[in-house]
Amino acid sequence: MHRMDPVSQPALIDGFGRRISYLRLSLTDRCDLRCSYCMPERMQFLPRAEVLSLEEAHRLALAFIDRGVTKIRLTGGEPLVRRDMIELVRALGRRLGSGLEELTLTTNGTQLRQFAPDLAEAGVERVNVSLDTLDRATFERLTRRDRLETVLDGIAAAREAGLKVKLNTVALKGVNEHEIPAMIEWAHGEGHDVTLIEVMPLGEVDGERIDHYLPLDAVRSELENRWTLTPSGHRTGGPSRYVNIAETGGRLGFITPLTGNFCEGCNRVRVTATGQLYACLGGREQVDLRAAVRSDDPDRALAEALDTAMAIKPERHHFAIREAGEAPALDRHMSVTGG
Repeated sequence: MHRMDPVSQPALIDGFGRRISYLRLSLTDRCDLRCSYCMPERMQFLPRAEVLSLEEAHRLALAFIDRGVTKIRLTGGEPLVRRDMIELVRALGRRLGSGLEELTLTTNGTQLRQFAPDLAEAGVERVNVSLDTLDRATFERLTRRDRLETVLDGIAAAREAGLKVKLNTVALKGVNEHEIPAMIEWAHGEGHDVTLIEVMPLGEVDGERIDHYLPLDAVRSELENRWTLTPSGHRTGGPSRYVNIAETGGRLGFITPLTGNFCEGCNRVRVTATGQLYACLGGREQVDLRAAVRSDDPDRALAEALDTAMAIKPERHHFAIREAGEAPALDRHMSVTGG
């Protein structure tokens, strides 16, 4: 893997005074599941030639670290389906304690049995696993694949390897809303934090998102009728805001892009598998880092591109889901942007 010598460079600070310290870097748009709220059944994935090489992804990551990014989360699609991606994890892991404070991964869990030991050995301490249901039939209907037992086995493998697991659950009206309390109890019983997420209007999918949109303020009210929820100061660097649940002894997070805008303290940018930097998940503002890293003077081009990204980063997103037939806020899918 390429290694640039760390040099003193200015921190990444946007036009609203927010310091960018967190990069979500997508390694692929491909996934071995087909979650219905994320992509259509017949998803057209990017040609492999358009995707950054792992060498290029490494170079981009180092450029961010040299500008003050201390946390990197590798995402997809499903990052663990990318061939040889563990070599990138190992290379980035060597920067832990030298500019990089935390290296994490978002995964659907299907490949964790194979990769959990290598991830832990490389310096990853926590993985975020997307899991929306514990019911096999519901899982198969949501993901269009019968893989629940594989995912649960992967979660167990992560714990065996010493990795902390945080579960991410998209709250879906009429699909898994009745399961949410049981999901929380199971997660906390296994020693895992869990975060509930509102469905996001990104990309065309089969069906209508409004049919399954479940506001988390309503979910929280229901949970408060069942349990004692108290605010927690715990933070993981992302937008999740946590509460402690006295009765289960665990933490519960809420990510509310629609009912509770969290942009004021945004410290994040996302880079797609094709090297497009999106200054905001919900915005169209972008900078082409692939062109920069492939230029004749990549160090200079990357520095200029990151400066441009800070100048164009918007104050906030404007997500909304109002009615059936409404076009998504953005036409790109979450799997393309990076989860």
